[in-house]
Amino acid sequence: MNISPILSIIGWVLLAALGLYVFYIFTLRSQRHEAKLSIIIVILLLVGGLGLNAVGAGLVFIDQFESGVVISPLTAGGVRSEAIGPGLHWILPFVESVDRFSTAKQEYTMSGTSTEGAKVGNDAVEARSSDGQQVFIDATVRYFANTAKIVELRRTWQSQDNYIQSFIRPTTRNIIYNTASRYKVEEIYGALRAQLQKEIEDQLRIQFDQEGLVLDAFQLRNVTFSPEYAQSIEQKQIAQQQSEQAKLLVAKAQQEADQVRATAQGLADAAVTKAKGDAEALRQIAAALKDNPELLMYTYIQKLAPNVGLILLPSSASNPFIIDLKQLQAQYSQPPVISSGGSITPTVP
Repeated sequence: MNISPILSIIGWVLLAALGLYVFYIFTLRSQRHEAKLSIIIVILLLVGGLGLNAVGAGLVFIDQFESGVVISPLTAGGVRSEAIGPGLHWILPFVESVDRFSTAKQEYTMSGTSTEGAKVGNDAVEARSSDGQQVFIDATVRYFANTAKIVELRRTWQSQDNYIQSFIRPTTRNIIYNTASRYKVEEIYGALRAQLQKEIEDQLRIQFDQEGLVLDAFQLRNVTFSPEYAQSIEQKQIAQQQSEQAKLLVAKAQQEADQVRATAQGLADAAVTKAKGDAEALRQIAAALKDNPELLMYTYIQKLAPNVGLILLPSSASNPFIIDLKQLQAQYSQPPVISSGGSITPTVP
């Protein structure tokens, strides 16, 4: 708890009480009343008031996320060589003073949106890519003061506001501008964006460390372009999408053609297989008939209607050939047996 302001207030109250006491005594005397000025009271009020003010001015409380640099005309360079950390400290009252620096994490944002950045209005970093395109980069720097280098930071920049405006802002903008100029515009918003951010962050970390600051993170927030180039990007993306769609249609048509081709090939293979089977069947039939002509007669009889008894076959005009079907049916009542060699043996009851 910082008690120095409380002590200073009490000290001023005692000095004010001393003034009122002296005024009261002289007022009584001016009215010809007997009043005696007490030297003890005067001394107590005076010593108490001055003493408490001195103690209040000499006690300095440093917050948890602060570090203090003691400004002292009694030391070389005008400042103590060591900073004071969080807690209650004693300095020479009315001779020395303390400059406070925040050691908490802070951020500085530069943005094209007027309500987002540290500065009001469009504060994006304007740069040129290696292929001459104009780009606008929004970025955020997160940092904190190095407690071991607070004295050097104060000697260089005098105050916290000075190093923010005179170092962090211009240094960050300069590194972003120079680094972006080594990349093509398509690389900045495309595949090499993470590499660009990493390269900027590495350079900033070195620069910050030299000034007594620690870079916590660098964030490449947004990249925009001139309206003309943004329109060309949009048209290119539309053309690319149309090209991808056309490729899909071609692939679908190719797949359908492959299916039709496979179906046709299957039908053709089936027809060839059937033709080969039919040819083989005819060959076997021809071989069987050559050795057993009775097989043809048997097959013919099997196809006739069951009520047919005689057949008249033309042989000559005067002597037709008559077949008794009942006799033949009795003779060939059982189908002939075809041996493995192709010969046919009629089965006779």
